[in-house]
Amino acid sequence: MTFRVEVDVAVPMRDGAALATNVWLPEQPGPFPVLLVRTPYGKDDAGTYGNPKLPDVFAFVAAGYAVVAQDVRGTSRSPGVFVPHVHEGRDGADTLAWLAEQPWCDGAVGMWGGSYMGFTQWLAAVRDAPGLRAIAPVMSSADLYRAPWYSPGGALSQDAVLTWGTLSALRTLQRDLAGGRGDPADARALLSGLDDPRLLHDPLPLSGRDVMTRHLPWAGEVLAHPERDEFWQEVAAIDRCAAVTVPALQVGGWYDVFIGETVRSYTTMRRHGGSAAARDGQRLVIGPWAHADGTDLGTFPDRSFGRAGSIKAADVTGEHLRFFDRWVRGRTDTPGDAHRVRIFVMGADEWRDEADWPLPDTRHTDFFLTGGGRANTATGDGVLTRDAATSEATDTFLYDPRRPVPTLGGTVLGSASGPADQAAAEKRDDVLCFTTAVLDRPVEVTGHVTLVLHVSTSAPDTDFTGKLVDVHPDGRAILLCEGVQRVRYRDSLTGPALLEPGTVCELTIDLCVTSNVFLPGHRIRLEVSSSNFPRYDRNTNTGGTIATDTEDDLVAAVNRVHHGPGRPSRLVLPLIERTPTGTEVRA
Repeated sequence: MTFRVEVDVAVPMRDGAALATNVWLPEQPGPFPVLLVRTPYGKDDAGTYGNPKLPDVFAFVAAGYAVVAQDVRGTSRSPGVFVPHVHEGRDGADTLAWLAEQPWCDGAVGMWGGSYMGFTQWLAAVRDAPGLRAIAPVMSSADLYRAPWYSPGGALSQDAVLTWGTLSALRTLQRDLAGGRGDPADARALLSGLDDPRLLHDPLPLSGRDVMTRHLPWAGEVLAHPERDEFWQEVAAIDRCAAVTVPALQVGGWYDVFIGETVRSYTTMRRHGGSAAARDGQRLVIGPWAHADGTDLGTFPDRSFGRAGSIKAADVTGEHLRFFDRWVRGRTDTPGDAHRVRIFVMGADEWRDEADWPLPDTRHTDFFLTGGGRANTATGDGVLTRDAATSEATDTFLYDPRRPVPTLGGTVLGSASGPADQAAAEKRDDVLCFTTAVLDRPVEVTGHVTLVLHVSTSAPDTDFTGKLVDVHPDGRAILLCEGVQRVRYRDSLTGPALLEPGTVCELTIDLCVTSNVFLPGHRIRLEVSSSNFPRYDRNTNTGGTIATDTEDDLVAAVNRVHHGPGRPSRLVLPLIERTPTGTEVRA
């Protein structure tokens, strides 16, 4: 394979800015189909192309594609000011129009890339840009409020906002320092927060991150818009899915911060995409991965999925090439649509092809919360059962935002994500645990997990959190999926409503998605609390503006979970029950 690279080609935008772009061209007669990636992380950074979760760029070129990599506006070698998301739709459309005019482009373009590079794809796709034939967002989102910056339940994804915001502010500052502008003391302050998570996350108010917002004002705007208002709606590609006429290959991880939106964009496009190709051409691949685990091995400190769980085993590059050959090159001899979905089933620890998502034979089954009202800690009397509760009871705990339940693994943006043991959290008296009896046969849970709670609180606003946990025979309590619901957003993400203290209300908490076989000898556990910090911000329980509340404003809340015949609090699990045939299991 031989190729040539043109570096820092100036691609003009409609407002006169020219974005720095590299072009990789095969050394063979053209024109070529083109695969475009737009990145804020530096098109010249080898890490952009060496990330194991992204496809091999050299394989693209070897297959006869031209590859185009562009620094988004205000980053690396591209001029302007970096304002996340705002320019990506227009700049992406202008770049696609420029590509269509190049003699080495045959008029067909696909887009690829992960995380922010996926945002750029969705925001370009809604503009019906010329030449765009397909997109392939990896671990990304078409609804930036729900992931990564806030959550389906309205709580701020604090780890994501502050970690990514600090890193982005630091990149902007470094660029300014190289140009003779900026204060080196600000760089030291930003680095100190990245080195010590307590300095990054603990200080209140949240809105007091002056150094970060000075170099990335957008981060302050995020904190100023806790509802899913016009600020978020303007960059929500999923709200305009009927304008997306191209198919998408979507790759996610069960422990990725984006996984809920990865599957929601797939199902939304399957139903409401703007063309038959967009609806029928959707593909979904999900492995046992986190966003920033930095490994190709499918191995975490508390849980290993073996070599079968690796990126290499998933053949991410091959998936991309087959997808682009079908939809960019138009090769109809590529594999058909019988299996649109490929998932790694944890517990069984193997890959499985499926017809669609949700799995067509999903059976949503209620597991009821029962017990005598002393479910605090894993040694309490909380029971999770398929039998409806026969008596009323209430479990009570004190949620104090001064001592929140610490995040242990899960879907955080940073390197501490993944299937972590929750045993330490389950010793706290502000964590309620409801557990099944030891299983005598395998139970497969694959799909969207929902928690319905009947709750009351002494505060006008608080949070309730939930975690689905696989309790192993050796005592490890391995997290599978999680979620939070801010009480003020129980009815709407755009219309907050405080709760009368002491009033019982029903909350529906989105615990996201998973695929796991609970093996014989294991137990299914639900954890309920009111904090998961710093995965989510701490609710100050005041009913005021959480981002501006200080330490002096914090209020402890007495929170209650009610269960019984009249208040059926329950965990709704998507069970897959099939006649055993090789990898299939029966509940």
